[in-house]
Order: sequence, then structure tokens, then C-alpha cells
Amino acid sequence: MSDLFLELSANPNARKLIKQLGLPLPLPQVLERTSSPWEARPLAGREIVVGGRPEPDPALVAGVAAAGATIGGRQRADGLVFDARTLQSPADLEAMFAFFQPQMRGLARNGRVLVVTRPHAQASSPTVAATRRAVEGFVRSVGKEVGRKGATANLIVVADGADERCLPVVRWLLSPRAAFISGQPIDVDARAAVDAGMRWSKPEEQPLAGRVVLLTGAARGIGAATARLLAGEGAHVVCLDRPEDEAPVSAVARQIGGSVLLQDISAPDAPEHIARTLRDEHGGVDVVVHNAGVTRDKTLAKMDPRRWSQAIDINLDAVLRITSALLGEGDGDGDGERVLRDGGRVICLSSVAGIAGNLGQTNYAASKAGIIGFVESLAPALASHGVTVNAIAPGFIETRMTAAIPAAIRTVGRRLSNLSQGGEPADIGQLVTFLASPGSAGVTGRVVRACGGAFIGA
Repeated sequence: MSDLFLELSANPNARKLIKQLGLPLPLPQVLERTSSPWEARPLAGREIVVGGRPEPDPALVAGVAAAGATIGGRQRADGLVFDARTLQSPADLEAMFAFFQPQMRGLARNGRVLVVTRPHAQASSPTVAATRRAVEGFVRSVGKEVGRKGATANLIVVADGADERCLPVVRWLLSPRAAFISGQPIDVDARAAVDAGMRWSKPEEQPLAGRVVLLTGAARGIGAATARLLAGEGAHVVCLDRPEDEAPVSAVARQIGGSVLLQDISAPDAPEHIARTLRDEHGGVDVVVHNAGVTRDKTLAKMDPRRWSQAIDINLDAVLRITSALLGEGDGDGDGERVLRDGGRVICLSSVAGIAGNLGQTNYAASKAGIIGFVESLAPALASHGVTVNAIAPGFIETRMTAAIPAAIRTVGRRLSNLSQGGEPADIGQLVTFLASPGSAGVTGRVVRACGGAFIGA
């Protein structure tokens, strides 16, 4: 889907001419992305400045260096990382200001700003809680300031005892794979059990090698892009879509060496069929990605019962029923046998509409908000099995769905983010792939927005 301003921005001559003429045209920075398999040193060739009060945790510095970065000085930087875990009072915030303020002009295009802090809810006093919460407002605002450069700013909130688990999150957020994640706090804790032999500490290996992934809605758009990325990291992807989409979903599966599972997920027997297929043909499943979804938009006054029920049934109820069957619960697979293996991942697609609501989408927003409640409730129940459960809330992504939006509204939607552009399906696929990986063990029960720092929502 064409974005004229982004295309002009990619043309140096057009960009120069527009600047010379003084035309008030928004020219967003073309984002640096990658579709190659994960590297052992994803930050190679990048200069990252790491600071803290009084000094950053040595493990944080070592982790950034181990990812290939040069720990730099204070002239030009591809990334700025500040360790705010020791801040205790409003006066301590000055250390964060003093670190960032002199370096903001030198932040490179497509640069990264990252702050690491502790949860304010676990603070020892209201003063400490206020200080920690202040950091989030700082980071969200920085994201809006640096977005014109294609740069992002994010916050990692690390619970006590989970410091080691934050390092894979750090390296991922500093890489081009997180190009459309901005203005977001990502919580890391130690709730989910972790096998000491997991590959997350060995980035030179394919993180999903030998893993079976169920991906619904795999025929096109976000699903197809995600299937390719998951397969690129070694996963065997079971590509599920409706029987009507047999041709496109089969093409995706052939391209990546995956399998095809034709199923209407809203059918009464869908959970049993899916669970039985995964058990009998693949011996179980390691990662479940609930990507399939529909929109049936109308204002509430004009919405008929069929539009309401289709959105709720496909976007929410099917997710609950299928997951229950894979966990051996309810009346899904009939025999109570768990199909989702220990150490697994459940990843659900929500939406910023589920956070902020949207005109003409009461059904869609209700279904996507329901996904958030489901994730937050299920995650603690599965933590002892090493299973993490998370939701992704995409913002404006260039898909067939957004292509149907009137052109003027579509243009405005693209600009209402820190990065002044829409995301690509692969941006969601990159986040899915990270959450599917062993390195995401510290992230569970969370909603991660992939919206470029969208204006709407929290």
C-alpha cells in the first residue's frame, strides 16, 4: 500500500527539493528494518552509550557489548541506554536528564533510546514509587521527540530477581527488529519457570529450532509475514486458515516448509480438530499464535446481531475455546490431554482498539479488550509450566484491512504516531517471533503495543 510522503522521504532529491521550497509536507524517516535470520551479534557496528546513577549495572553494559555494540562516548550514538534502577527520589531524576540532554542532538537516525527501571508498584515508599513512575512519562515523551528521526524510545521495567531476563529484551529493542515499537513500557519478571538449558543464552543458535508453531490466519498479511519469520528461526509452522483460503495458505506453507491446517476456527468442532491434529501429526505444539480475526464495523445503533456475534465469536471466543482444548480443559479435545508443551508460548493478537476503543467498532474493541483480560488471567496459571502468555496490540499496520479505510482517514492514521507512518505486517511478525523465543521468558501476562507510539490509547 502506497504512502506518498514516505516514498518522497526515501528519495534524497525529492527530500532536498521540498526542504529548499519550504513546503510544509511531513516527511517521515524511512525505518531501518531487517528480514534476515537472527544474528549472534545484532548490534555489530553500532555505537551505544550506556549510563546510570552513579554507574550502570556492569551486567547491562556487558550484555550490550556481547550483542556486538561498541560502548561509545558522547558525540554520536546509535543508541542511548540509561539504567534507572537505583533512582530513589525526584532529585535523582536529574541524573537521567544530565545523561540524555547533551546527547539528544547526536542521536543517529533510526537510533534507539532505552531506559531500564524497577516497577513502581514494588517500591518501598510513595517517594520511590513516584520517582519510578516519572521515568515512564519521560520515556514516552522522548519517543515523541525522536520519532521524526525514525528513532524509538522504550522502557524496560524489571522486577527484582529478573535482571538476567531483561538482557534479551534489551538486545531486541536496540535492534532493527523493533523498528515499530516506541513509547512502550515492557515489564520483565521471573514468574515463568525457565529451563536452565534453554537456548536464549545462546543467540548463535536458531531460537525456534525444533519447535512446532500453530499460526491462525496464516494465508496473508500479518499471518503470512509472521509465518516466514518464524520459519526463518527454525520453527515448523502449522499454517491454519479457512478452507476458502486453501490456495494462499498452501502457498505460504510450501514456501516455508510448513504444514497446512484448514479449519474455520469458529466452528463448534474446531478446538477438538485442531488439538487432535497437533497431537497426532506433530506430537504437540510449542507456540500458539492466535492471529486470525475479522472486523464487522458499524456504529452500535446500526449494528445487527450477526455483525456483533461474528466479531466476538472469531476474535475472542474461538481463542478461548482453542486454547482450552490445547491445555486439555473443558470439552475441547475430549480426553483432557495437554497438547501445549511445557516451556511453550501463547501469543494473542489484540489491538489498540481494545485499549482505547474506536468509532464504529464496539464489537471489535470488545473482543480485543477481552483478549487482554484473557492473557492477564491465564499467564499466572501457566507460569509453573514455563509457559508465557502475551498479547500484541497493533496500531496502524499496512494491510488489506487498513487499505479499505478512506484515503484521507488512512493518511491521518499513519501520521498519528511518533514515527509518522504505518507499520508493516513484518513488524508484528518480528514481535511475535521475539515473544515466541526462549529469550522472552521474562515477559508474560503483558500487552505489548506495536504501534509506533500511536497517539491513541495508553
